[in-house]
Amino acid sequence: QVQLEESGGGLVQPGGSLRLSCAASGHNINRDIMGWFRQAPGKERKFVAAITWNGGPLAYADPVKGRFTISRNNAMNITYLQMNNLKVEDTAVYYCTVHQDLGTFVRGTASDFGSWGRGTQVTVSS
Repeated sequence: QVQLEESGGGLVQPGGSLRLSCAASGHNINRDIMGWFRQAPGKERKFVAAITWNGGPLAYADPVKGRFTISRNNAMNITYLQMNNLKVEDTAVYYCTVHQDLGTFVRGTASDFGSWGRGTQVTVSS
């Protein structure tokens, strides 16, 4: 019932910035928790950040704390991921997803989530 579409990825040098967007549509999803995962080649899909429907509480994975900021515009059903001071290690396909429990984002795995977009590629390279 939920459709998700990521955009905003691209090629950026280390230290640069990108802003990803996730457009969501579906029935009664406004109060769902929105979040981002990422998956590097040959690795598992891992949690990045999540945000509740009213803008808080927030949750971030340790590697991105202080560099990434998640936000959302509920009127437009768009969730953003502002990525600053990007590192080579941030290179991955970034996916957005939806859940009703913030703890699942933090403690769970990608298999706990049933809806994904196609993803957007972020490549950090000099």
